[in-house]
Amino acid sequence: MGKKFGYSIRRLDDCQNIADFRELAKRRLPYPVFHYIDGAADDEITKDRNTAAFEDVDLVPDVLVGADKLDPSITIMGRKSALPLMLSPTALQRLFHWQGERAVAATAEKFGLWFGISSLSSVSIEEIGAKYAGPKMLQYYYHKDRGLNAALVERAKAANFDAITLTVDTIVSGNRERCKRTGFQTPPRITPASFLSYATHPAWALNFLFREKFDLPNLSTHVAAGSNASISIQDYFNTMLDPSMDWKAAEWLRDEWGGKFCLKGVMSVGDAKRAADMGCDAIMVSNHGGRQLDGGRAPFDQLEEIVQAVGDRIEVICDGGVRRGSHVLKALATGAKAASGGRLYLYALAAAGQAGVERAIGLLDAEIRRDMQLMGVSRLDQLTPDHLRRR
Repeated sequence: MGKKFGYSIRRLDDCQNIADFRELAKRRLPYPVFHYIDGAADDEITKDRNTAAFEDVDLVPDVLVGADKLDPSITIMGRKSALPLMLSPTALQRLFHWQGERAVAATAEKFGLWFGISSLSSVSIEEIGAKYAGPKMLQYYYHKDRGLNAALVERAKAANFDAITLTVDTIVSGNRERCKRTGFQTPPRITPASFLSYATHPAWALNFLFREKFDLPNLSTHVAAGSNASISIQDYFNTMLDPSMDWKAAEWLRDEWGGKFCLKGVMSVGDAKRAADMGCDAIMVSNHGGRQLDGGRAPFDQLEEIVQAVGDRIEVICDGGVRRGSHVLKALATGAKAASGGRLYLYALAAAGQAGVERAIGLLDAEIRRDMQLMGVSRLDQLTPDHLRRR
């Protein structure tokens, strides 16, 4: 947005929207790290569509109804959230800023929001559970290593996590061409081609080299890829995750966990119905930020038919592409219980750590509240499809 209007985004105070945080993150990260956050699969058509889909639907406000007593809160998966916005789980966050998941968890707690950490998080399940009281989920990857699978469940139980969210769209890795071009691996492997970019971002490099050693502590007790062995995310998915994962495996995990259970990556009505039939508490309508199947539907495009099919039986979360408070309200008017996203806070984390995440969520908080008033609603359950028109 800053570039669109000719503004220069150089400081945190310059950031007025998520696009501004993206521009600042691009300035502050070595290019292989930035393109890992920013990139997606193949031609990145689906990634771009995830946000563009919201622009094809217009809001129709009501007036003279009074909207002076706002309540933007929801209850989802049994926990109250101050906003209908969830911070989706994402991996490797201490690569983007040394504060990593701690910054995101602290911000979620401050604003009273649901957040998630990945199985590939760079801060442990135990630390997040002990230090942050807000509602939290573990994004669960189903590994070939059955001992690791069982350990993740037990650690989440012991840390009092509120939900496990099984990612179901990573049977094989998407073709992440930007990562292939930049040689991105975790931990980063500096090549002759990328050396200059790392060298010209000394703040990032010094933090990475001299602060807490990078680790994936939820994995490092079981697999080398959790410690200092450098591996691409594509290779991790293709070698470590179990391509035989099926509905039976999902049912095993649901039973083993015994608590609130969500599937992330549901995109078809048939799969949504099966998730409801097996007793899932929620589904995240998601395409992994466009990082898996390019050419797939955007979550918001697919949301209406999924809500109509199962919205009275299971909580539906619209995950991906969210950049504005108005996007959140459009998802809720369509029938979603909440909206969620990862890049919306990852750009801010990379730009300025916890201060950046707090500013980004603060801006979205203000947008949601202001847009509710402009829509003429005091409560989120007053948003209906009557407030929407497709172009």
